[in-house]
Amino acid sequence: MSFLAGPLSGAVVAGGANNNRKSQVYYGLSNLISTRTEQHRRDLHRLSVRLSETPTLIQAPPPASARIEHNELSSYIKAKWNQEIAYLAAGFGEWDRRALEWGRDLVYGSTASSSTKPSTPARSSTAPTSS
Repeated sequence: MSFLAGPLSGAVVAGGANNNRKSQVYYGLSNLISTRTEQHRRDLHRLSVRLSETPTLIQAPPPASARIEHNELSSYIKAKWNQEIAYLAAGFGEWDRRALEWGRDLVYGSTASSSTKPSTPARSSTAPTSS
C-alpha cells in the first residue's frame, strides 16, 4: 500500500483534477524519480555481483623498482662523481696526516716524525746534566 501513498498524496497536494498542469509536473517528477531509483538499484546490483565474483588476485602493474630503466650515461657520471669525491676525501686525509706530523715535529722536535709518539719530550741543550 505504501507504493500508492506517494502518487495519491501528490494528487491531493496538486489540487486534484482541477489543476491539471500542477499534477502533470508532479507525475513527471514522480516518474523521473521512480525511473532513476530503479536504474540505481540495477546498477548497485550489477556492481555487487561484480564485486562478489571477481577473483582475489588482481593483476597489478609491476612495482616502480622494476619499471626504472638504467641509463648507461647516468651510471657512468655517478661513478665518476663518486670516484672524484673519494679522491678528494683521500687528499684531505693525507693533508690531515701531514699537518699532524708537522705539528708533532714543531712541538716535539724532528725526532718525533720517526716514531708514532715520543714517550717523553726531548730535552733542550741548556738543561743541566748531572755528571
